[in-house]
Amino acid sequence: MGSSFCFLCGCVDQASVGVIERWGRFERLAQPGFHFFNCFVGQCLAGVLSTRIHSLDVRCETKTKDNVFVHLVCSIQYRVVKENADDAFYELANPREQIQAYVFDVVRALVPRMTLDDLFEQKSEVAKAVLEELEKVMGTYGYSIEHILMVDIIPDDTVRKAMNEINAAQRLQLASVYKGEAEKVFLVKKAEAEAEAKYLGGVGVARQRQAITDGLRENILEFSHKVEGTSAKEVMDLIMITQYFDTIKDLGNSSKNTTIFIPHGPGHVRDISDQIRNGMMEASSAQIDQQ
Repeated sequence: MGSSFCFLCGCVDQASVGVIERWGRFERLAQPGFHFFNCFVGQCLAGVLSTRIHSLDVRCETKTKDNVFVHLVCSIQYRVVKENADDAFYELANPREQIQAYVFDVVRALVPRMTLDDLFEQKSEVAKAVLEELEKVMGTYGYSIEHILMVDIIPDDTVRKAMNEINAAQRLQLASVYKGEAEKVFLVKKAEAEAEAKYLGGVGVARQRQAITDGLRENILEFSHKVEGTSAKEVMDLIMITQYFDTIKDLGNSSKNTTIFIPHGPGHVRDISDQIRNGMMEASSAQIDQQ
């Protein structure tokens, strides 16, 4: 392990520590560098340990509280403590198997008390529990646990598929709610716009009728003053006939209009004017009776 031997000397590489024995008994630790050994008194370099950080990936299968089988992948980073390298050299024959066994023990004792959702949320707690246990046990064997990372949590394929389907269904439900709210807002705004348009249209019609009434009144008064001997009735009849012929002219000038004519003539215009006048007179008499 990164060292060379000879009968009288040995070399220990950097980031390593050597174990020197005398007659098969541990004597001392050898730091990196060149060392002489007295072979006549049984002194020799028994072995070399690396003090670099090692990484061990442990894959453990266990079951959660809600009966879901999962595979947990833990990455353990450990190293040999220089001052206790003799314990690491003599106590453990296979430290990787020892670490793996303790990881299995802690994970299979802790994870069955969690649901799958809790395991995903609290995976750092699992890593912390494994770290505390390994530090307490491996410290007595001359090893230091640097970091423990919970690399991956892999449920069964059917469970992952079911979780994805649940998530997709929840998102579709939420999307339907948002879509319904959007349609509701659209319909409300559309109704408000239609109401506003009808209101403004009514205001426009009222103003148009008011303007027509004012114009007719001014025309009647002006015509009555300029032409002596004419009454308001005669002026009104003349205006109605003029508008009638203007309407006929507009219909004739437009080639795209589809018009159905009913029996009509100037006499009908007079009848319409009589009906309007009679209605106005009846309304005026009703107001006088109420007073």
